[in-house]
Amino acid sequence: MKQILTTILLWTAACLISYAQPKATFDKKVYEHGVVLWKHPATATFTVKNDGDKPLVISNVTTSCGCTVADWTKTPIAPGATGVVTSVFDAKALGRFNKSVGVYCNASARPIYLSVRGEVSADPKNYTLTHPYEIGAIRLNKDAIEFDDANKGDKPTMEILVANTSNEVYSPVLMHLPPYLEAVAVPERIGKRATGKIRVTLDTDKLPKFGLTTATVYLSRFPGDKVSEENAIPVSAILLPDFSNMTQQQRLNPPAVELSATELSIPPLPENGKKKLNVVVKNVGKSDLEITDLQVFNPALGVQLKKRVLKPGASTKMKITAYGKYLKRVKGTPRVLMITNDPNNPKVIVRVNVTD
Repeated sequence: MKQILTTILLWTAACLISYAQPKATFDKKVYEHGVVLWKHPATATFTVKNDGDKPLVISNVTTSCGCTVADWTKTPIAPGATGVVTSVFDAKALGRFNKSVGVYCNASARPIYLSVRGEVSADPKNYTLTHPYEIGAIRLNKDAIEFDDANKGDKPTMEILVANTSNEVYSPVLMHLPPYLEAVAVPERIGKRATGKIRVTLDTDKLPKFGLTTATVYLSRFPGDKVSEENAIPVSAILLPDFSNMTQQQRLNPPAVELSATELSIPPLPENGKKKLNVVVKNVGKSDLEITDLQVFNPALGVQLKKRVLKPGASTKMKITAYGKYLKRVKGTPRVLMITNDPNNPKVIVRVNVTD
């Protein structure tokens, strides 16, 4: 009996010891500096909270190179309290950087790694991060003009941020605008190494149909510029169906579309390769589901659907084919658009991501 009690006490003590543990929770694991000016040290601060029930002790913090110096809270961090880990990067080397910081503490048998990222530039007006898309000496914050979820009568506006990295004054112009788009540059002339924007407005009353309408416009890089693949910007506008005339009975018994997947992944394909994918489309609503429009945003994808009308509970397969010939040439993520008479979800998009 005494032996049994001793065993129980030892087991209980072991459980209490294993239960009472510190837990290090960081507010972030990656610190993004953005653009850092050359030879201007950059400090990253990580806040750590002890979510355990035993004091958290940070015994050491290491860095991946001598260009980064770390500091940390040296005193024990009580349960519920916070401490900090800081790193200072000297920014003496130009270009991208990605440094790791290893935190050694009694909450983990292995170091907890944090990352510090950014880009060192000798030019304070470096636009590679804020304007990642390059067309000649002009940089943009986006490589496509997309108007989603537009309703008849709306005139939504979107902005393209423009950075002029040349040593000449630049006048942004979008060429080959379709009749349903207007574009205004603000300012009309952008000084050298300066920024501006192009404000693009969609007139939904001039769209030719419900569903997807696509076009291509071209950014003029200099006076007299011509259209080419290099300065092409794809345009897409999705005009949603009008459900204002639905009866009360229709509103109480609507169709409901459900897809087996809206995000698909494929590996890179050879030039003459293709990949076939299937998505199950099901009507989980109370009345007939009508698929009124089915389109792709670019030629990288093809799509087929066996049935366009589904009774409640019925389903059909949507066959998507990805073509390697076009995948490398398209801008943005290849997508399939489906428009239905589901008033709660009239627009469904399936994205096909190319993963390495």
